[in-house]
Amino acid sequence: MDSESDQQPQRPAHLFTGSERPFDAEDLVMASGREPTPERLEKARLLIEKEGAKALERYLP
Repeated sequence: MDSESDQQPQRPAHLFTGSERPFDAEDLVMASGREPTPERLEKARLLIEKEGAKALERYLP
């Protein structure tokens, strides 16, 4: 079977969860599945200050 639908998509050589790269409060709010509001962004900033990358890792695989 040579149809395109039978082929697996190519994955990048390196997969990133996101926390090993710089992220900001908006990234954290969006990863939690919420819309960024000023209140949520401020809470996310505080959480990033307190927990660092661990704050984002809880939402990522």
